Amino acid sequence: MPSQSVPVRDSAFPTRILQQYLLLLKKYPILTKSVTSGILSSLGNLLSQALESSKNSKEKSEMKKINVLGPVHFAIYGFVITGPLSHYFYHLLEVLFPTTVPYCLVKRLLLERLIFAPAFLLLFYVVMNAFEGKTVGDLQKKLTTSYWSSLKMNWKVWTPFQFINISYIPVQFRVLFANIVALFWYAYLATARK
Repeated sequence: MPSQSVPVRDSAFPTRILQQYLLLLKKYPILTKSVTSGILSSLGNLLSQALESSKNSKEKSEMKKINVLGPVHFAIYGFVITGPLSHYFYHLLEVLFPTTVPYCLVKRLLLERLIFAPAFLLLFYVVMNAFEGKTVGDLQKKLTTSYWSSLKMNWKVWTPFQFINISYIPVQFRVLFANIVALFWYAYLATARK
C-alpha cells in the first residue's frame, strides 16, 4: 500500500531562521536590509553602552546609566538611513563598475572610501545631532573637534572590511556584512576606551 509523503520539519532553528531571512531578502530586499540594519545598529549601541558600563564598574569608575534613547536613535538611523542608502549604494557600485571594467574593485573601493564614507559619516553626525536635540552650533563644534579624526579612523579600520565586502561578499549580503562588522566594532570600541 503506498504511503503518503509528509513533510519533515526537523531543520535546526538557525537553519530555519536563515531560510526565512533569505526568503525575505529575496521578496523584500530593502525592507529586510532596513530592519536588519535597525536591529543590528541598536544592538551595537546597546552592547557598547553595556560593555562600557561593565568596564567602568570593574575599574570602580563612575557608573554611567544606559541611555535608552541611544539604541532607539541607532535603530531609527539604521532602519531609515543605513539600510536603504547602503542597499542602493552597493547596487550602484555594481552598475558603475561591473566586473568587466578594468580595476573595477579598486574603483569601487575608492568611490566608497573617498566619497561615500565621508558623506555617510557627515550624515551620521547631522542626524544624531538632530536626534539629541542639539543646535547647529553644537554640530559645527562636534564636526570641528571630531569629524576629521573619526574619518581617519574610519579609513584605517573599515578599508580592509570594505575591500572584503566589495570584492567577495555577494551584493545582497553586503549591508548585512557591514552591519555585523559594525556590531563587533562597537563592542571593541567600548572595551578599548580608557
